[in-house]
Amino acid sequence: MNKDVIIGLFSNIKGHGPLVHHLTNNVTINDCANATLAIGGSPVMATSIEEVADMVQLADALVINFGTIDDQMYKAMVIAGQAANTKGIPVIFDPVGVGATRFRTERASDFLNKVKVNIIRGNATEVYALIGGKAITRGVDAGELSISIEKLALEAADKLQAVTVISGETDVISNGISSVQIENGDIWLTRITGTGCMTTSLIACFAGITDDWFSAAIAGMSVMSLAGENAKNSIQANDGIGTYRSKLMDEIFLMNESVWEKGVRFK
Repeated sequence: MNKDVIIGLFSNIKGHGPLVHHLTNNVTINDCANATLAIGGSPVMATSIEEVADMVQLADALVINFGTIDDQMYKAMVIAGQAANTKGIPVIFDPVGVGATRFRTERASDFLNKVKVNIIRGNATEVYALIGGKAITRGVDAGELSISIEKLALEAADKLQAVTVISGETDVISNGISSVQIENGDIWLTRITGTGCMTTSLIACFAGITDDWFSAAIAGMSVMSLAGENAKNSIQANDGIGTYRSKLMDEIFLMNESVWEKGVRFK
């Protein structure tokens, strides 16, 4: 990891304003759009089979999020993913809920066979399921594993040939050779909907301005973790989760190379 490279991404993202095409979770679609705007990107959320390939031609990165997947959406995802591969823009895959049902798990396997994915971001259970592991899961929440998160990230990145980001108490990012652990964050990030999906959008924004997927993944993941920590530190005694949600978006918007360098903690 080169911190100077990541620092440079912050000024570049504001100047470039990468267009990120999302086929994403209906529950969190507004959050993803706003997080993309807050960090300096531009979101588009087109999902129709008739136009996704054309929309990809305008984009700098593509997000595929399985949160509210159905057959029609899945077909559009494959079309968009293959169009992104042809164009040469990064595909960032968020396997929400994979491992919880056979439908999601089979579609994820099929998608990875049909589309070259550059970055995968999920919780430990989801990533474990992508490489054929079995774990107890609760819907989209992570379950217990018999493998360490660090080993899982390395193994998944190597097996899937994609930079792998695993969100958790300590976030782990691996390219199959090297790994980075991010120690920022706060438990309140798990108490509002959409933080994982927003993180995937943030990663895509950085991936849209560089071909260094490892640095892009570290940048996007650390922005969410640090923003969540900073938002919690600014909470007053009578503030609740709604205030925290608003402050989180403010912290993403205010994130820059100076705030990032001063606050991020790597292990």
